Amino acid sequence: MQHKVLILDFGSQFTQLIARRVRELNIYSEIHPYNSKKFNVSDYKAVILSGSPHSVRSKDAPHPDLSEIKGKIPLLGVCYGAQYLAYNFGGEVGASNSREYGRAHLTYLNHKELLFEGINEGSQVWMSHSDTISSLPSNYKMIASTEDVSNAAFKIEGEDTYAIQFHPEVYHSTDGAQLLENFLVKIAGLNQDWTPDSFVETTVAALKEKIGKDKVVLGLSGGVDSTVAAVLLDRAIGDQLYCIFVNNGLLRKGEFESVLEQYEGMGLNVKGVDASERFLSELTGESDPEGKRKIIGRVFIEVFDDESHLLEDVKFLAQGTIYPDVIESVSATGGPSATIKSHHNVGGLPDFMKLKVVEPLRMIFKDEVRRVGKSMGIDPELLGRHPFPGPGLGIRILGDITADKVRMLQEVDAIFINGLKKWGLYDKVWQAGAMLLPVNSVGVMGDERTYEKCVALRAVESVDGMTADWVDLPYKFLQETSNKIINGVKGVNRVVYDISSKPPATIEWE
Repeated sequence: MQHKVLILDFGSQFTQLIARRVRELNIYSEIHPYNSKKFNVSDYKAVILSGSPHSVRSKDAPHPDLSEIKGKIPLLGVCYGAQYLAYNFGGEVGASNSREYGRAHLTYLNHKELLFEGINEGSQVWMSHSDTISSLPSNYKMIASTEDVSNAAFKIEGEDTYAIQFHPEVYHSTDGAQLLENFLVKIAGLNQDWTPDSFVETTVAALKEKIGKDKVVLGLSGGVDSTVAAVLLDRAIGDQLYCIFVNNGLLRKGEFESVLEQYEGMGLNVKGVDASERFLSELTGESDPEGKRKIIGRVFIEVFDDESHLLEDVKFLAQGTIYPDVIESVSATGGPSATIKSHHNVGGLPDFMKLKVVEPLRMIFKDEVRRVGKSMGIDPELLGRHPFPGPGLGIRILGDITADKVRMLQEVDAIFINGLKKWGLYDKVWQAGAMLLPVNSVGVMGDERTYEKCVALRAVESVDGMTADWVDLPYKFLQETSNKIINGVKGVNRVVYDISSKPPATIEWE
């Protein structure tokens, strides 16, 4: 962890992507807001300045304090970061004649610079800015250009400070990974030793030291995150770990029994608690999405607390929280990002739960969680499970929740998911599920008129859920699935397929 990278966030939609690209090079990276006080610069061997929706010429533009970084630690400015390094140290930045978005090609490179080792003229890069650097400060040297952008990259003389006007973190920049590796390894001298095995080794050691002989209780959800967290803790503290798997009545069809059996087969100390009636009772009449989330979260804590009190001398609560859940992002206004929807793992515990929190996956992304699980020998089928929201089917039933609606959606979901597996499509989809809509529509079955529910099917491809696109499922599959649902699920007479991307839509409908 001594060889790590600090990424200062100025509100770019690509900031998390920078962190992911760095980690794909087996180098650990962390994201912090540019104005955060929660990090010590001396803990990092390199710093990257992110892009931003702001113009450096705006009075509201972010202004980082680089006094402990620039000229002292290898520094790479990306897009806004590059413009900031030019504009605030004597250069000129102005509005582009036309906004520069999309593909461009490097028409000139200074091959003497390590930053471009292994990269040639013609390399495709991705631009996303409306300002351009018109002139550089006197001690800055231009080292790359495109047809439309003269100062596409520069270096500060006498410093390991570099800047690029394009985004190396996006896939459209074909040599972006090479450029990042050149900067981090050849210029900054970082070691490429942050691997799943090394993460397991250091995390298990840290858990042993933190927990000691104390007991830990963990709420298992059946998903990848809580499962990998449980196995890490099991390796560290063994029978000091007590797992609780709560059935909130909003799981998939047969999931409570099948997942509980799978956990027991893994040797985990797990107790299944069926609290479905309690959850459904508390949810009666609630139709607001945030209201449902809060009820489900509150009741889960109450059930979990009841079960925890049956254990003696528990000191820690373990959670499967992952990095995207806790990153402090900067919004387009420079302040904290808006809350799109509350997350069930974040926000703290009520005062009556006098437990310390341990989150072994807190600093890694979803795909990294899967790689860590693979390195520990967890069943690939379990690791390959699609993400499933904490509130379960509660946020896939739009409007109020009843036992009959849950039954209906469980049947629809089972047909859809089993169909994906039968057709060999499940592993090609990042997440899939069905939504029960709060509308009835007219249909005809036999010679009779029906007035029944409509369901929407949703399947997306993504890496980490931050962005997603709908999957172009075969028409024959959709036709077969629709027929099975309408013929087999009483109360449903219409099936639609959601072809919205994220953004602007979210993956879940609530």
